[in-house]
Amino acid sequence: MKFTRRHTERHRTDRVGWMRAAVLGANDGIVSTASLVVGVAAAKSGQGAALVAGVAGLVAGAMSMAAGEYVSVHSQADTEKADLSRERAEIEKYPVAEHRELASIYVARGLEPGLAQQVAEQLMAHDALGAHARDELGISEALSARPVQAALSSAASFAVGAALPLAVTALAPAQSLIPWVSGTSLAFLALLGAVAARAGGAAVATGAWRVTFWGALAMAITAGVGALFGAVI
Repeated sequence: MKFTRRHTERHRTDRVGWMRAAVLGANDGIVSTASLVVGVAAAKSGQGAALVAGVAGLVAGAMSMAAGEYVSVHSQADTEKADLSRERAEIEKYPVAEHRELASIYVARGLEPGLAQQVAEQLMAHDALGAHARDELGISEALSARPVQAALSSAASFAVGAALPLAVTALAPAQSLIPWVSGTSLAFLALLGAVAARAGGAAVATGAWRVTFWGALAMAITAGVGALFGAVI
């Protein structure tokens, strides 16, 4: 008896939730901490003050990222939950109408009306709410909101990202702190953008250039502000 080997596929959509939060956190950690250090250094406040400001920025930023991600993603989860509750009630109250609605979705996607009716009937018999959640509401297991996962991913990745320019701040010569922090942080950002693009299946060069450009702009503006206030003080 001949067995057919099962064809397996690997998709990237199942990692989009945590990957988005992790990339955003790491990027924000590098950019905000490096910009903060560069801004303080440009104000002629000294290496010690820049390091303290960076550590404070790491702690505050990680907590802020966690809280922000949790609240925003939890809002999405609440919306999904409300939509599912409403859809469950409609299926129980108007099963025929919901069956027609599901069949019409499949017709719009290219199925013949008769086949669409059969598909809708079988899917609703198997898992009516799951079918409507996926095909009518666009809610799937891979893309569903996970607030705690997003919060932890953002906080951890922010801390890791912020630790990179902080390490450079602690080790770099005081007289060349700004070029050291700026240069290495841009290299970290380029590497992060490339890795994120690679993991997401996008163009590596584009991903690296995108985050590097905005990081450089943020550091340049912050350095200008620090130099201006340092001159005034």
